[in-house]
Amino acid sequence: MPIRVQNDLPVKEILEQENIFVMDEMRAAHQDIRPISIGLLNLMPLKEDTELQILRALSNSPLQVDVTFVRVTSHVSKNTSTSHIYKFYEAFDDIKDKRFDGFIITGAPVEQMPFEDVDYWEELKRIMEWTKTNVVSTLHLCWGAQAGIYYHYGIDKVQLPEKRSGLFWHHVRNRKIPIVRGFDDKFLAPHSRHTEVPQDLLEKDDRITILAESDEAGAFLSMAKDGRQIFVMGHPEYDRMTLDQEYKRDLSKGLPIDIPKNYYPDDNPDNRPLLTWRAQANNLYTNWLNYYVYQVTPYDLDGTPDLEAFTQFQKASLEEEN
Repeated sequence: MPIRVQNDLPVKEILEQENIFVMDEMRAAHQDIRPISIGLLNLMPLKEDTELQILRALSNSPLQVDVTFVRVTSHVSKNTSTSHIYKFYEAFDDIKDKRFDGFIITGAPVEQMPFEDVDYWEELKRIMEWTKTNVVSTLHLCWGAQAGIYYHYGIDKVQLPEKRSGLFWHHVRNRKIPIVRGFDDKFLAPHSRHTEVPQDLLEKDDRITILAESDEAGAFLSMAKDGRQIFVMGHPEYDRMTLDQEYKRDLSKGLPIDIPKNYYPDDNPDNRPLLTWRAQANNLYTNWLNYYVYQVTPYDLDGTPDLEAFTQFQKASLEEEN
């Protein structure tokens, strides 16, 4: 089923060239279907790249997905044109009275700053609190996951001795939990960060379930016990060349940076990277949309999601696993 976007969104043409079914607003208006409503709070600097990556990941679901791009007003983007942001993005204050089936909070290049020093932190706190009442399930990515865990559970991030960049092997811990259904026993996923949330602190908090982890990169996928908040510590949505672009950007700035692990064939940056994580990433987004959004959201968005039944479903899955 299609991704529903604004008629003249620039990345729409790229998605169509990749044979991804994209439906514009005019065509969608003539269909008697209630699409799944997803909000995307895009905090990444290169917003159009992130739009493309997230829309591509959401497109593999059989559900029709209507995506609303959301922006913070307490920060001015320096890497995306103002005209693009004001044309395609809604300010949070303009959508705060709406309800969404799902919501995605992306990463941001501010991870080495204390959360309280980020210029939009107070606004982001309002948004994360709002998701508890206006969103069925929220997916947090990379720094967005660190921010969500800090806000909801008070667990802070710590600085790594060096940047963690590359593809890392992970294994599934709780296979019967719906979000990891269909995952391979071991899988690769991209990471690109200078900080981490200590896994031992996540282990001690019984409100959080760790679902997948890496011996090298720590906890990768965690969630609140009821599935209302899901935290992904890496970047499964990254394109083939994203880590390459980041590595060469850091080199050009003279920053101390190692070659991304397990990324370039023969560890040679002149070699084209193999795309080895796309299937797992698509599975993650499809499972989230199906089990954590579609299965519990009401047909009328002003209705009440069947969260009690969903919580029982989650508990039953955990008990089977144990």
